[in-house]
Amino acid sequence: MAEKPNTPIKPTKLTRKSPVPSDIDIAQSATLKPIKQVAEELGLLEDEYDPYGKFIAKVSPKVLERLADVPDGKYVDVTAITPTPLGEGKTTTTVGLSQAMGAHLGKRVITAIRQPSQGPTFGIKGGAAGGGYSQVIPMEEFNLHLTGDIHAITAANNLIAAAIETRMYHESYQSPEALFDRLCPPDEDGKRTFGIAMQGRLKNLGIDKTDPSELTEDERKRFALLNVDRKTLTWRRATDTNDRLLREITVGQGATEKDFNLKTSFYISVASELMAVLALSTSLEDMRERIGRIVLALDMEGNPVTVEDVGVAGAATVLMKDTIKPTLMQTLEGTPVFVHAGPFANIAHGNSSVMADMIALKLADYVITESGFGSDMGMEKFFDIKCRYSGNIPDVVVLVATIRALKMHGGGPKVSAGSPLAPEYETENLDLVRKGMENLKAHCDNANKFGVPVVLAINRFHTDSDAELELVKSVCSQSGHISHAVVTNHWEEGGEGAVELGKAVIDAAEQGSNFKFLYPLEMPIKQKIETIAKEIYGADGVDFSPEAEAQIEEYNRLGFDNLPICMAKTHLSLSHDASLKGRPKGFRVPIRSINASIGAGFLYPIAGPIRLMPGLPTRPAYYDIDIELDTGRILGLS
Repeated sequence: MAEKPNTPIKPTKLTRKSPVPSDIDIAQSATLKPIKQVAEELGLLEDEYDPYGKFIAKVSPKVLERLADVPDGKYVDVTAITPTPLGEGKTTTTVGLSQAMGAHLGKRVITAIRQPSQGPTFGIKGGAAGGGYSQVIPMEEFNLHLTGDIHAITAANNLIAAAIETRMYHESYQSPEALFDRLCPPDEDGKRTFGIAMQGRLKNLGIDKTDPSELTEDERKRFALLNVDRKTLTWRRATDTNDRLLREITVGQGATEKDFNLKTSFYISVASELMAVLALSTSLEDMRERIGRIVLALDMEGNPVTVEDVGVAGAATVLMKDTIKPTLMQTLEGTPVFVHAGPFANIAHGNSSVMADMIALKLADYVITESGFGSDMGMEKFFDIKCRYSGNIPDVVVLVATIRALKMHGGGPKVSAGSPLAPEYETENLDLVRKGMENLKAHCDNANKFGVPVVLAINRFHTDSDAELELVKSVCSQSGHISHAVVTNHWEEGGEGAVELGKAVIDAAEQGSNFKFLYPLEMPIKQKIETIAKEIYGADGVDFSPEAEAQIEEYNRLGFDNLPICMAKTHLSLSHDASLKGRPKGFRVPIRSINASIGAGFLYPIAGPIRLMPGLPTRPAYYDIDIELDTGRILGLS
């Protein structure tokens, strides 16, 4: 059996200051290894990565061919309790744990995380590179354009939107014969041939002919006319900016398009199905097939109209061809990081890419990845969607919690961004912590349902008392649902502050995983949704709207019933209602509609008021962001 690369990964020594400076000040004063060194230490060959400047590179999937026989490393997912405005520090924990294992415990470890959207970066949440002395660097590039993957998705998404609406426009005034002539024009000798895109359309129609002259009149008509039922068109345009005024728009206002008015909308680019396709693709070939399978609408006879049918699948793949390569970066302590894909976990499946994890598992002994929001959101989708498509088996779940967040789930006062914290969050309050433990227990139970060992990381803040921390540790140790409970201080100390967590993860990984999916794919659609709602959210049941009932019937007819479920709901509660904190009881989940992402490979039910286009707050983060014109130094990014 082939062996993993064993080139030593040399850590970068941290120079810490007290008090801890701002995130951007820490990042900009850091010592970075040249990306060539990072790649060589990982065991990558020169033709297996493409540098993007001095400190960033794209890694080619072809490394998987060379390392095909190398056994996979251990697979660790970092999740959290239900998020609060106080922040749990999940990404910071992910990075700090990687630094602890790679720089202090001598393990070959790779961090695999998502690329942040510009929506949160310029909105209210800020960037996603970690924080304090546990960050991915260069932080500015990480939080901005990086290698352009999201821009490529935006371009491909909008090309598809233009393509389907252009086909509908031209079909409205051209005869089938004229359309056939345009789509399959004769050459100088009068001979017609089918281009690559046209061959895909023929295949979808079930026409096994390669010579246009052999098509019957009916086949020529079917080939030329998509015959789209405009009211079924679900594809939208995208932009990677929080822009609430694009939530509902009307297109077709031009003088020659006035008869084609269409009410539509934008979604943020990371909510595009193309982002989910990228995140779940196992190769460029797989990505091309998935893009072609995306269903845009139905025709007048009720048949799916796909990107392949429109003839734009190849062009969209060309725009996205470099996105299949994970981006290689590093932490403050010089351990390697893969940054790839960036779907949100409340409106998508919320995990970095299958491709990044596949490559990382061949190169490292431990791969530490992160799923978005709490266990009810990103972790459940990580297991039931991502692991199902990748075939990778998780070994450990790291569950992140903070005393402050537990207090809020225990009934603490409401927290508003920019307002001073109530005294309950800054002084000892064992009663609130004890009550908030119900939320923590629910997330532990969720991970246990998948048969994966759980390590609790209590991300310490300076306001936490020793008694509060000990209370959480003692309750967890008595519950029997957690392998280890560890207090961490990686924000202030970097990897050194997460060494005990690293040891706990190593020990838990050796225990072995009895991983299992929550539901089989052959389970009926409604039953899969109900299983997630009852088992993961703690609901009493599910109420389906008439629209959702009709959609389920339609998906059964179309053969889409054997797909996994990607629930879209609030991340601020285990339930569908953001106001219900702790461990809600006695509620039912309303499903207002169910959408189909056939290219990505899942159905996503909408539970509650979920928006695919976020809005900007009164005071967005962009107010603080600027540039020093004489040095080019970026200011105010967080």
